[in-house]
Amino acid sequence: MDENSFWALMDELSRRTGDRASRLSGLRAELLRLPADAVVGFQAQLEAACDAVTMEALLPAVMRIESGLCSDDGFEYFTRWLVAQGRQTYEAVLADPDALADIPEVRALAGRDVRVWRDDEWPEWEELDYVAKEAFDALAGEDEEAFYEALEAVQEGQDEPEETEAVAERETPRLDALFPVRARG
Repeated sequence: MDENSFWALMDELSRRTGDRASRLSGLRAELLRLPADAVVGFQAQLEAACDAVTMEALLPAVMRIESGLCSDDGFEYFTRWLVAQGRQTYEAVLADPDALADIPEVRALAGRDVRVWRDDEWPEWEELDYVAKEAFDALAGEDEEAFYEALEAVQEGQDEPEETEAVAERETPRLDALFPVRARG
């Protein structure tokens, strides 16, 4: 699967209505229409897009939104959520983390205590990482390791991401206004 085909699926996912489970089910149905090797290509593209999201550039913004509760795993799940917002939003946020303030799901969290957020409200989406393997298993019916072996083969053929220079923490005035730092007490 090439990059444009991958982003077409992500753009469609971002436009789907319903909860995350139903949206993921729709994506799974789309993947099941593809050959198994394209499903593996989807996962390779997903991982490449997520790997392009650097902690240095976005972790301060994510920590602001999540009241400092973003773990390493949480950041990884955030990257999947960000990719699921579609290409235009993904690229806007990579260019300027303050663009997170434009995402309706983020704005809906403003002013609310993280302790009352429902699981599907968090800007994290771990389950997106499993949909390709589930589709591959259904299509190929192979052993447990076949998907990972195929993925490794695809990734070996991909270009290595370019080394990026350290990114200075960017100002996020709109996010700061939505999620002001609260005094602990």
